[in-house]
Amino acid sequence: MGETIFVQSDDRAEDGLKSLSQRAQENIKEKLSREDYAKKACEIWFDVRTFGQVFAFKAGKKDGDKDNESVSVGVRGPVSVHQAVSVSPIEIRSMQITKSVNSEPGDKKSSDTMGMKHSIEFGAYVIYGSINVQLAEKTGFSEQDAEIVKEALRSLFENDSSSARPDGSMEVNKVFWWKHNNKTGQYSSAKVHRSLIVKQKNEGEKPNSFDCFTYEIMPLENLEVETLEGL
Repeated sequence: MGETIFVQSDDRAEDGLKSLSQRAQENIKEKLSREDYAKKACEIWFDVRTFGQVFAFKAGKKDGDKDNESVSVGVRGPVSVHQAVSVSPIEIRSMQITKSVNSEPGDKKSSDTMGMKHSIEFGAYVIYGSINVQLAEKTGFSEQDAEIVKEALRSLFENDSSSARPDGSMEVNKVFWWKHNNKTGQYSSAKVHRSLIVKQKNEGEKPNSFDCFTYEIMPLENLEVETLEGL
């Protein structure tokens, strides 16, 4: 979405740099205090001011500095995301797979031509998260950044296909977004999370689509929730 990202995979690195230490040194070259270093990093990189980051790299030798002078700065991000938990028990399917070629030269087929692949036929997952306003003020995370996170959740699996996640195999169905009217929050995150109830319609049947589940939001006084459809 046009934002600069610090943690980039090698195959999708936009700046051509192959490590986090290189990216840090190329973008923050001046010697700064830990507080100023963290502030500069948050200004440059969206994911640092959003999720936080630990900068613990060797600075190397520069302009007469000592070798292996280290940089150790921690940034606590305001956005936290829980693990995904399935609503109902899942079934893992295992199948044997084969390769038609050898990884190494030889007359006989190597041992790695045979293998196993494990997959889940269907699963519905619920993920919770929150934004800490106090930490957001420290990192510079803004309302605009929050809108970017919201849109990213809607399009989470777009352009992210792989052999483990083929196109169309995963999707975001609903995003529920609560916005409090004060910094500390009208309710605790735990109460807000419990207000969303997702259940399987028929417990004895094997679910195979999102239509096999129902969701209900228990109202919390003076706290509105925005419901967004997945992309």
